[in-house]
Amino acid sequence: MFDAAPIRMERSRGRAFVGFAGGRLADLRQEGSAKAMLPRVFDGVPEVVFLNTSGGLTSGDRLELALDAGAGARIVATTQTAERAYAAVSGSAEVSVRLQVGAGGHLDWLPQETILFDRADLARRTRVGLVGDASLVMAETLVLGRAAMGESLARLALSDRREVYRDGRAVLVEPFALSDAVLAPRDALLGGARALGFLAKVGAGAEALVEPLRRVLAECDVPGAVSGWDGKCVVRLLAADGWPLRRAMGRLIGMMTGRPLPRVWQG
Repeated sequence: MFDAAPIRMERSRGRAFVGFAGGRLADLRQEGSAKAMLPRVFDGVPEVVFLNTSGGLTSGDRLELALDAGAGARIVATTQTAERAYAAVSGSAEVSVRLQVGAGGHLDWLPQETILFDRADLARRTRVGLVGDASLVMAETLVLGRAAMGESLARLALSDRREVYRDGRAVLVEPFALSDAVLAPRDALLGGARALGFLAKVGAGAEALVEPLRRVLAECDVPGAVSGWDGKCVVRLLAADGWPLRRAMGRLIGMMTGRPLPRVWQG
């Protein structure tokens, strides 16, 4: 008998870049599983929808998304659907998100949920560069398995680092990690929560949103906290499941942006 050769699994690779100048599309590049769509503009604000056509992420997959909003314009960017991180057997899936906003510009970075399955191994880094008085609203939602499908997580490796720089100087850095030990239902850690939300506004006067957001959060059925300092307002949420968190995130995002949610969120 001959020893069977190890099976080499096919890995997903994807890169997508969208660039704007004066609020108009100036550059669009797509490679592999990463795509970028630009729905028709109805209210003068361009919308970018990123898509990973591989259907999810697992060991060895590499996904790169990048956007340059240019100067003076407002851009909304999101993802077509929830991203999924599946069981990994040979290392991490890696995601890089790089966003740039020129002076006088504003970006709403509002990806839909990332759903983590048992034994997922995901390393993601989101880096935003702001120039001058540029501003940003960014969101991130993590869902630990689908409760409606009876899924539970026993093993997990997640590194999800979010960084915002203004003129090259760090103004908001959020290193976030989850591992097996954090999945136990202990009050000092996740307290049994299956969904986590992060939302931030970075820009002049962002602190003024703290009290209005706290009032809205008090009406939602998920626990959370709002804080503001030095031109930043940050919201952190926990929930027993993804759906109540999505509803709360939708209300809070609407208050932060002053706009309806991206159309793909409303499907």
